[in-house]
Amino acid sequence: VCPRLQRIEFADITGEKYLLGTKLYYQCDRGYMRRSGQYEGIRCERVQQIASWVYSKFECIDEKILLSTAPTMELNFTQKPERKIQSSAPQRGENISEFDQKDFCGPPKTIPHASLSLREQYYVGQVLHFKCQSGYDKRSPTSGTSTCKKERGKIIWTSPDMRCTNDS
Repeated sequence: VCPRLQRIEFADITGEKYLLGTKLYYQCDRGYMRRSGQYEGIRCERVQQIASWVYSKFECIDEKILLSTAPTMELNFTQKPERKIQSSAPQRGENISEFDQKDFCGPPKTIPHASLSLREQYYVGQVLHFKCQSGYDKRSPTSGTSTCKKERGKIIWTSPDMRCTNDS
């Protein structure tokens, strides 16, 4: 199991692949709230022999809008598997591309006004990508990728080495 991941202010985190059994949770952005009674969790499960995200109905609504008048959106779907992306860059440490895609889900679906929270424990080989939120720009240094790997007997995250700012 990987240690707690370092947060980058004003950045969202996604991964290209997640191991079967991974649970992630949507969290509404500031100024929005989860519609009452909806579950924010998703889980990477095997559906018809393919690793897929299983979603529940989930929506973030503007806090200023009355719940009774807010439009609803159904999210009853599973994700189709992503194609394997072959990278020409050499991999360090664990190489996720060696694993069968049946054991990994692709990136989760984006939900308007929500980001994924990091209540999940990740495993060696997980690669996560940091992306600046809307209205914020990436500033140097700009490497927005972090990998959980075993190095000298310790499990660590590589430094994402970026920052997000809304400076002019």
